[in-house]
Amino acid sequence: MSAHFSSDAPVVRHDWQRDELLALFDLPFPELLHRASAVHRVHFDPAEVQVSTLLSVKTGGCPEDCAYCPQAQRYDTGVSAQKLMDADEVLAKAAQAKAAGASRFCMGAAWRSPKDRDIPKVAEMIRGVKAMGLETCATLGMLSGEQAHALKDAGLDYYNHNLDTAPDFYGDIIHTRQYQDRLDTLEHVRDAGMKTCCGGIVGMGESRDQRAGLLQALANLPSQPDSVPINRLVQVAGTPLHGTTELDPFEFVRTIAVARLVMPASMVRLSAGREAMSDELQALCFLAGANSIFYGEKLLTTGNPDTGRDQALFARLGLRPMAVQVENVHDHHRTDAPGSGTVHADITRSEPSCGRAA
Repeated sequence: MSAHFSSDAPVVRHDWQRDELLALFDLPFPELLHRASAVHRVHFDPAEVQVSTLLSVKTGGCPEDCAYCPQAQRYDTGVSAQKLMDADEVLAKAAQAKAAGASRFCMGAAWRSPKDRDIPKVAEMIRGVKAMGLETCATLGMLSGEQAHALKDAGLDYYNHNLDTAPDFYGDIIHTRQYQDRLDTLEHVRDAGMKTCCGGIVGMGESRDQRAGLLQALANLPSQPDSVPINRLVQVAGTPLHGTTELDPFEFVRTIAVARLVMPASMVRLSAGREAMSDELQALCFLAGANSIFYGEKLLTTGNPDTGRDQALFARLGLRPMAVQVENVHDHHRTDAPGSGTVHADITRSEPSCGRAA
Protein backbone atom coordinates (compact mmCIF):
# COMPACT_ATOMS: atom_id res chain seq x y z
CA MET A 1 0.00 0.00 0.00
CA SER A 2 1.32 3.43 -0.84
CA ALA A 3 1.31 6.27 1.67
CA HIS A 4 0.07 9.69 0.67
CA PHE A 5 1.23 12.93 2.29
CA SER A 6 0.69 16.62 1.83
CA SER A 7 3.77 18.26 3.23
CA ASP A 8 1.83 21.55 3.33
CA ALA A 9 -0.66 20.20 5.87
CA PRO A 10 0.39 16.86 7.38
CA VAL A 11 -2.51 15.17 9.10
CA VAL A 12 -2.13 13.63 12.53
CA ARG A 13 -3.64 10.18 12.05
CA HIS A 14 -4.41 7.36 14.46
CA ASP A 15 -5.32 4.70 11.91
CA TRP A 16 -1.97 3.79 10.38
CA GLN A 17 -1.66 0.34 8.84
CA ARG A 18 1.65 -1.49 9.00
CA ASP A 19 1.90 -1.87 5.24
CA GLU A 20 1.67 1.91 4.90
CA LEU A 21 4.67 2.34 7.18
CA LEU A 22 6.58 -0.37 5.35
CA ALA A 23 5.92 1.48 2.11
CA LEU A 24 7.59 4.51 3.66
CA PHE A 25 10.56 2.47 4.87
CA ASP A 26 10.93 1.13 1.32
CA LEU A 27 11.13 4.54 -0.33
CA PRO A 28 14.46 5.49 -1.94
CA PHE A 29 16.57 7.06 0.78
CA PRO A 30 16.69 10.58 -0.77
CA GLU A 31 12.92 10.60 -1.31
CA LEU A 32 12.22 9.47 2.25
CA LEU A 33 14.44 12.17 3.73
CA HIS A 34 12.91 14.80 1.45
CA ARG A 35 9.38 13.93 2.58
CA ALA A 36 10.34 13.80 6.25
CA SER A 37 12.21 17.10 6.09
CA ALA A 38 9.26 18.79 4.37
CA VAL A 39 6.82 17.59 7.04
CA HIS A 40 9.24 18.59 9.81
CA ARG A 41 9.30 22.19 8.56
CA VAL A 42 5.52 22.51 8.84
CA HIS A 43 5.63 22.17 12.65
CA PHE A 44 9.20 23.06 13.62
CA ASP A 45 12.13 25.29 12.78
CA PRO A 46 14.62 22.81 11.25
CA ALA A 47 17.53 24.75 12.77
CA GLU A 48 16.29 24.27 16.34
CA VAL A 49 17.02 21.23 18.50
CA GLN A 50 15.71 20.53 21.97
CA VAL A 51 18.64 19.80 24.28
CA SER A 52 18.17 17.36 27.15
CA THR A 53 20.15 15.94 30.10
CA LEU A 54 19.36 13.02 32.42
CA LEU A 55 19.32 12.20 36.16
CA SER A 56 18.64 8.83 37.80
CA VAL A 57 17.25 9.44 41.27
CA LYS A 58 17.11 5.72 42.05
CA THR A 59 19.51 3.36 40.24
CA GLY A 60 19.63 -0.43 39.96
CA GLY A 61 17.81 -3.28 41.66
CA CYS A 62 14.91 -3.44 39.21
CA PRO A 63 12.94 -6.74 39.45
CA GLU A 64 12.00 -6.78 35.75
CA ASP A 65 13.74 -8.83 33.03
CA CYS A 66 14.00 -6.34 30.13
CA ALA A 67 16.67 -7.98 27.98
CA TYR A 68 18.39 -4.68 27.18
CA CYS A 69 18.60 -3.26 30.68
CA PRO A 70 21.62 -3.43 32.99
CA GLN A 71 19.53 -2.14 35.89
CA ALA A 72 17.72 -5.48 36.11
CA GLN A 73 18.93 -7.12 39.31
CA ARG A 74 18.96 -10.57 37.68
CA TYR A 75 21.79 -9.60 35.28
CA ASP A 76 25.44 -9.29 36.29
CA THR A 77 26.28 -5.90 34.77
CA GLY A 78 28.15 -4.19 37.57
CA VAL A 79 25.24 -1.90 38.43
CA SER A 80 24.68 -1.75 42.17
CA ALA A 81 21.27 -0.99 43.65
CA GLN A 82 21.00 2.43 45.27
CA LYS A 83 18.36 4.03 47.44
CA LEU A 84 16.26 6.97 46.31
CA MET A 85 18.30 10.14 46.34
CA ASP A 86 17.53 12.85 48.89
CA ALA A 87 15.50 15.75 47.59
CA ASP A 88 18.27 18.23 48.42
CA GLU A 89 20.75 16.26 46.30
CA VAL A 90 18.31 16.15 43.39
CA LEU A 91 17.62 19.87 43.64
CA ALA A 92 21.35 20.60 43.63
CA LYS A 93 21.62 18.66 40.36
CA ALA A 94 18.64 20.56 38.97
CA ALA A 95 20.27 23.86 39.85
CA GLN A 96 23.41 22.78 37.99
CA ALA A 97 21.29 21.86 34.99
CA LYS A 98 19.54 25.22 34.99
CA ALA A 99 22.87 27.02 35.26
CA ALA A 100 24.01 25.08 32.20
CA GLY A 101 21.02 26.41 30.27
CA ALA A 102 18.42 23.70 30.75
CA SER A 103 14.70 24.35 30.91
CA ARG A 104 13.32 20.87 31.66
CA PHE A 105 14.52 18.45 34.28
CA CYS A 106 13.49 14.81 34.47
CA MET A 107 13.92 12.36 37.31
CA GLY A 108 14.05 8.62 36.67
CA ALA A 109 13.87 5.68 39.05
CA ALA A 110 14.56 1.99 38.38
CA TRP A 111 11.25 0.76 39.74
CA ARG A 112 8.75 -1.65 38.24
CA SER A 113 6.27 0.78 39.75
CA PRO A 114 6.61 3.20 42.66
CA LYS A 115 5.08 2.29 45.99
CA ASP A 116 2.53 4.74 47.32
CA ARG A 117 5.00 5.71 50.05
CA ASP A 118 7.49 6.80 47.37
CA ILE A 119 5.15 9.29 45.71
CA PRO A 120 5.38 12.06 48.38
CA LYS A 121 9.20 11.90 48.19
CA VAL A 122 9.17 12.28 44.41
CA ALA A 123 6.48 14.98 44.66
CA GLU A 124 8.81 16.96 46.94
CA MET A 125 11.50 16.79 44.25
CA ILE A 126 9.02 17.85 41.57
CA ARG A 127 7.82 20.86 43.56
CA GLY A 128 11.39 21.95 44.23
CA VAL A 129 12.43 21.66 40.60
CA LYS A 130 9.27 23.47 39.51
CA ALA A 131 10.03 26.31 41.92
CA MET A 132 13.30 26.87 40.04
CA GLY A 133 11.33 27.71 36.90
CA LEU A 134 12.15 24.42 35.17
CA GLU A 135 9.75 22.14 33.35
CA THR A 136 9.51 18.79 35.11
CA CYS A 137 9.56 15.22 33.83
CA ALA A 138 9.73 11.80 35.47
CA THR A 139 10.01 8.15 34.52
CA LEU A 140 9.24 5.85 37.45
CA GLY A 141 7.69 2.73 35.92
CA MET A 142 4.01 1.82 35.91
CA LEU A 143 1.59 4.22 37.60
CA SER A 144 -1.88 3.85 39.01
CA GLY A 145 -4.44 6.52 38.26
CA GLU A 146 -4.13 7.91 41.79
CA GLN A 147 -0.34 8.10 41.55
CA ALA A 148 -0.54 9.90 38.20
CA HIS A 149 -2.90 12.52 39.67
CA ALA A 150 -0.63 12.99 42.69
CA LEU A 151 2.37 13.65 40.44
CA LYS A 152 0.34 16.06 38.33
CA ASP A 153 -0.79 17.90 41.48
CA ALA A 154 2.88 18.25 42.48
CA GLY A 155 3.56 20.03 39.20
CA LEU A 156 4.82 17.27 36.91
CA ASP A 157 4.61 18.30 33.27
CA TYR A 158 5.82 15.19 31.38
CA TYR A 159 5.83 11.49 32.13
CA ASN A 160 7.99 9.02 30.21
CA HIS A 161 6.83 5.46 29.66
CA ASN A 162 8.09 3.70 26.53
CA LEU A 163 6.39 0.96 24.53
CA ASP A 164 9.92 -0.34 23.81
CA THR A 165 9.09 -2.33 20.67
CA ALA A 166 6.28 -3.69 18.49
CA PRO A 167 3.54 -5.75 20.19
CA ASP A 168 4.55 -8.86 18.21
CA PHE A 169 8.22 -8.63 19.28
CA TYR A 170 7.62 -7.52 22.86
CA GLY A 171 7.47 -11.06 24.25
CA ASP A 172 10.99 -11.72 22.95
CA ILE A 173 12.36 -8.88 25.07
CA ILE A 174 10.25 -8.62 28.24
CA HIS A 175 8.27 -11.18 30.25
CA THR A 176 7.63 -9.45 33.57
CA ARG A 177 5.36 -6.68 32.25
CA GLN A 178 2.66 -6.93 29.62
CA TYR A 179 2.21 -4.54 26.71
CA GLN A 180 -1.21 -3.62 28.06
CA ASP A 181 0.42 -2.55 31.34
CA ARG A 182 2.33 0.09 29.40
CA LEU A 183 -0.79 1.26 27.59
CA ASP A 184 -2.66 1.47 30.89
CA THR A 185 0.02 3.69 32.44
CA LEU A 186 -0.05 6.01 29.43
CA GLU A 187 -3.82 6.24 29.79
CA HIS A 188 -3.46 7.19 33.46
CA VAL A 189 -0.91 9.86 32.53
CA ARG A 190 -3.16 11.36 29.86
CA ASP A 191 -6.20 11.25 32.14
CA ALA A 192 -4.25 13.16 34.80
CA GLY A 193 -3.52 15.91 32.28
CA MET A 194 0.22 15.34 31.88
CA LYS A 195 2.10 15.27 28.59
CA THR A 196 3.51 11.96 27.41
CA CYS A 197 7.02 10.99 26.38
CA CYS A 198 6.86 7.58 24.75
CA GLY A 199 9.10 5.81 22.25
CA GLY A 200 11.15 2.67 21.96
CA ILE A 201 14.40 0.91 21.15
CA VAL A 202 15.62 -0.32 17.78
CA GLY A 203 18.47 -2.69 17.05
CA MET A 204 17.33 -5.41 19.45
CA GLY A 205 17.17 -8.01 16.70
CA GLU A 206 13.73 -7.00 15.47
CA SER A 207 12.83 -7.02 11.77
CA ARG A 208 11.99 -3.94 9.71
CA ASP A 209 8.35 -5.06 9.88
CA GLN A 210 8.59 -4.94 13.68
CA ARG A 211 10.27 -1.52 13.63
CA ALA A 212 7.32 -0.36 11.57
CA GLY A 213 5.07 -2.02 14.16
CA LEU A 214 6.61 0.04 16.97
CA LEU A 215 6.01 3.29 15.10
CA GLN A 216 2.50 2.16 14.19
CA ALA A 217 1.71 1.50 17.86
CA LEU A 218 3.05 4.92 18.87
CA ALA A 219 1.26 6.83 16.11
CA ASN A 220 -2.05 5.07 16.77
CA LEU A 221 -2.16 5.89 20.48
CA PRO A 222 -5.30 7.89 21.40
CA SER A 223 -3.06 10.95 21.59
CA GLN A 224 0.32 10.85 19.88
CA PRO A 225 3.22 11.31 22.32
CA ASP A 226 4.45 14.86 22.81
CA SER A 227 8.00 13.46 22.71
CA VAL A 228 9.12 10.29 20.93
CA PRO A 229 12.56 9.04 22.04
CA ILE A 230 14.12 6.68 19.50
CA ASN A 231 16.83 4.66 21.23
CA ARG A 232 19.52 2.77 19.35
CA LEU A 233 20.38 -0.25 21.48
CA VAL A 234 23.53 0.18 23.55
CA GLN A 235 24.78 -3.31 24.25
CA VAL A 236 25.88 -3.86 27.83
CA ALA A 237 27.86 -6.95 28.84
CA GLY A 238 25.81 -9.19 31.08
CA THR A 239 22.46 -8.43 29.44
CA PRO A 240 20.85 -11.00 27.11
CA LEU A 241 21.07 -8.65 24.13
CA HIS A 242 24.82 -8.22 24.39
CA GLY A 243 26.27 -9.45 21.10
CA THR A 244 23.20 -8.63 19.00
CA THR A 245 23.98 -7.68 15.41
CA GLU A 246 24.12 -3.89 15.23
CA LEU A 247 21.45 -2.02 13.31
CA ASP A 248 22.56 -0.55 9.99
CA PRO A 249 23.00 3.25 10.41
CA PHE A 250 20.89 4.03 7.34
CA GLU A 251 18.10 1.87 8.75
CA PHE A 252 18.23 3.96 11.91
CA VAL A 253 17.88 7.14 9.85
CA ARG A 254 14.95 5.59 7.99
CA THR A 255 13.32 4.88 11.35
CA ILE A 256 13.73 8.53 12.38
CA ALA A 257 12.26 9.71 9.07
CA VAL A 258 9.22 7.43 9.26
CA ALA A 259 8.65 8.50 12.88
CA ARG A 260 8.60 12.11 11.71
CA LEU A 261 6.15 11.35 8.89
CA VAL A 262 3.62 9.47 11.01
CA MET A 263 3.97 11.71 14.10
CA PRO A 264 4.43 15.11 12.45
CA ALA A 265 3.81 17.30 15.51
CA SER A 266 5.83 15.27 18.05
CA MET A 267 9.36 15.93 19.20
CA VAL A 268 11.54 13.11 17.82
CA ARG A 269 14.48 12.55 20.13
CA LEU A 270 17.86 10.92 19.51
CA SER A 271 18.29 9.06 22.77
CA ALA A 272 20.51 6.17 23.84
CA GLY A 273 23.20 5.13 21.40
CA ARG A 274 24.18 8.59 20.24
CA GLU A 275 27.72 8.27 21.64
CA ALA A 276 28.54 5.75 18.92
CA MET A 277 27.05 7.89 16.15
CA SER A 278 29.32 9.90 13.91
CA ASP A 279 28.63 13.58 13.36
CA GLU A 280 27.58 12.68 9.83
CA LEU A 281 25.01 10.14 11.04
CA GLN A 282 23.58 12.64 13.52
CA ALA A 283 23.35 15.25 10.78
CA LEU A 284 21.33 12.82 8.64
CA CYS A 285 19.02 12.22 11.59
CA PHE A 286 18.41 15.96 11.96
CA LEU A 287 17.69 16.15 8.25
CA ALA A 288 15.26 13.24 8.66
CA GLY A 289 13.30 15.10 11.32
CA ALA A 290 14.98 14.49 14.67
CA ASN A 291 14.82 17.65 16.73
CA SER A 292 15.86 16.65 20.23
CA ILE A 293 18.97 15.12 21.77
CA PHE A 294 20.35 14.10 25.12
CA TYR A 295 23.20 16.32 26.20
CA GLY A 296 25.87 15.61 28.78
CA GLU A 297 28.43 13.11 29.95
CA LYS A 298 26.25 10.20 31.03
CA LEU A 299 23.18 8.58 29.52
CA LEU A 300 21.84 5.77 31.68
CA THR A 301 24.44 3.00 31.73
CA THR A 302 26.16 4.36 28.72
CA GLY A 303 28.29 7.29 27.74
CA ASN A 304 26.99 10.24 25.80
CA PRO A 305 28.84 12.70 23.55
CA ASP A 306 30.28 15.38 25.79
CA THR A 307 28.89 18.89 25.71
CA GLY A 308 31.89 20.26 23.86
CA ARG A 309 31.41 17.85 20.97
CA ASP A 310 27.71 18.69 20.81
CA GLN A 311 28.38 22.42 20.83
CA ALA A 312 30.92 22.00 18.05
CA LEU A 313 28.48 19.92 16.00
CA PHE A 314 25.73 22.51 16.43
CA ALA A 315 28.12 25.20 15.28
CA ARG A 316 29.16 23.21 12.20
CA LEU A 317 25.54 22.55 11.25
CA GLY A 318 24.18 25.98 12.14
CA LEU A 319 21.83 24.54 14.77
CA ARG A 320 20.70 26.20 17.97
CA PRO A 321 19.00 25.00 21.17
CA MET A 322 15.24 25.31 21.13
CA ALA A 323 13.63 27.92 23.34
CA VAL A 324 11.19 26.34 25.77
CA GLN A 325 8.20 27.85 27.55
CA VAL A 326 8.08 27.22 31.27
CA GLU A 327 4.80 27.25 33.19
CA ASN A 328 4.67 28.14 36.88
CA VAL A 329 2.62 25.50 38.68
CA HIS A 330 0.95 28.08 40.91
CA ASP A 331 -0.04 30.88 38.58
CA HIS A 332 0.27 29.17 35.16
CA HIS A 333 2.45 32.03 33.94
CA ARG A 334 4.53 30.98 30.96
CA THR A 335 7.87 32.50 30.13
CA ASP A 336 10.18 31.89 27.23
CA ALA A 337 13.69 30.68 27.89
CA PRO A 338 15.53 31.69 24.73
CA GLY A 339 18.52 29.59 23.82
CA SER A 340 17.86 27.09 26.56
CA GLY A 341 17.47 23.39 26.28
CA THR A 342 15.68 20.80 28.34
CA VAL A 343 16.67 18.22 30.87
CA HIS A 344 14.60 15.08 30.45
CA ALA A 345 14.80 11.50 31.84
CA ASP A 346 17.14 9.36 33.98
CA ILE A 347 20.73 10.46 34.71
CA THR A 348 23.08 8.34 36.70
CA ARG A 349 24.78 9.31 39.90
CA SER A 350 28.24 8.20 38.73
CA GLU A 351 26.73 4.75 38.09
CA PRO A 352 25.59 3.05 34.93
CA SER A 353 21.85 2.84 34.49
CA CYS A 354 19.62 1.48 31.75
CA GLY A 355 20.60 0.79 28.13
CA ARG A 356 17.72 2.85 26.89
CA ALA A 357 16.62 6.37 27.62
CA ALA A 358 13.41 8.21 27.95
